[in-house]
Amino acid sequence: MSRPASTHAASTYTPLVLASLAATWFVWGSTYLAIKIAIVAMPPFLLMSTRFLLAGGVLLAYTRWRGLPWPSAVEWRNAALIGTLMLGCGMQGPAHAESSIGSGLVVAFIAVTPLLMVLAQLPFGARPRRGELLGVLVGLAGVIMLVRGAGFSASPSGLAWMLVGCSGWTAGSVLSQRRFALAPGAVGFASEMLCGGLAQLAGALLVGERWPPHVPGAAWLAWAYLIVFGSLIAFNAYMYLLGRASAAVATSYTYVNPIIALLLGVAFAGEQVTPWEWLSSGVVLVGVVLLLASRR
Repeated sequence: MSRPASTHAASTYTPLVLASLAATWFVWGSTYLAIKIAIVAMPPFLLMSTRFLLAGGVLLAYTRWRGLPWPSAVEWRNAALIGTLMLGCGMQGPAHAESSIGSGLVVAFIAVTPLLMVLAQLPFGARPRRGELLGVLVGLAGVIMLVRGAGFSASPSGLAWMLVGCSGWTAGSVLSQRRFALAPGAVGFASEMLCGGLAQLAGALLVGERWPPHVPGAAWLAWAYLIVFGSLIAFNAYMYLLGRASAAVATSYTYVNPIIALLLGVAFAGEQVTPWEWLSSGVVLVGVVLLLASRR
């Protein structure tokens, strides 16, 4: 899932730029396997809410230590809306879907988000170029193929959660750009994670989730990995790329993550991916590549 990146292009690929690129490619691509491991023992709402509440709290404490300003009341209101959409729906949907669908297929579905962003900008007068429109059509065709495969056909609830997730992430991304701006930089993202985590905690209370009396060590390690690597290290690496690399490079994780997630799911979680699903995922990625190439 992606945010709009800066058009500033880096003149050279420094070691830190390459390390940041690797973090967004491999760490974010692996977080879905970590969710798959943790969700076996942890309820989905509580798993994701504690992840973002802790990560957001740490990031906000860091910004205060750096002397950065506290978000205004309006910025907190915006963070509540955007956090609920992007994290409460956008990240919670895939977490629920992974209860019945392979992590690799979930990420392949998520890869369509940049294409949905193009469509969501239409009400604001943003018209796609010909190359962008071609990418949207190809990517959506790939998603239609994907949902007709064995994985999604066997789990209508998983498909519904994916629709909730992608719709929430897309709506939150567009509204944050057009109407409801967050506080600048890390302060805004910390407030977003805190508000999104509270929305997920409210979901846990609403459905009556309870923390299990016994959580295996593997689930705790996956949970910690999501907080430290997925929400803090990879996120800050992405923020660094936004100011140091071109838009195409900064958002390249969009089409690398599904490949990483599919391979990890097959290799370490025993997930089964049919040839049709591999083909469908490839069509989705072709659409995303066409879209990003038209924006370069």
